[in-house]
Amino acid sequence: MQSPDRAILCAAYALEKKAYNVRLLEVKGLSSLTDYLLIASGRSDRQVQAIAEGVRLGLKQDHATAPLAVEGMNEGRWVLIDYGDVMVHVFQEPVRDFYDLDGLWSEAAEVTIPEKYHWERSAAAR
Repeated sequence: MQSPDRAILCAAYALEKKAYNVRLLEVKGLSSLTDYLLIASGRSDRQVQAIAEGVRLGLKQDHATAPLAVEGMNEGRWVLIDYGDVMVHVFQEPVRDFYDLDGLWSEAAEVTIPEKYHWERSAAAR
């Protein structure tokens, strides 16, 4: 699977679990660690955990892709899932504001997540 496809799927799985303030940033050329950063928020430790687990299980079950590492799942304040070419960050909003990855990577191009993956709009269309 190509990096852009994996990044979009990570966003789709996060949105499926009702993540909000979801941003997909292309950091290729700005970072030597990864090509894409997905930054998303959940409203509680349980929702952060559910979003992260939804991403991890979705890629594992549907695309036979396992992460290189997962950090922070037990606490549920900030979970990092590392796929090498895509890094997924799921935060509770106060933690996201404190670490300000959005500001840190403000030079990165934002990737548009296809409309069909936005659960709120998809549910309203039904």
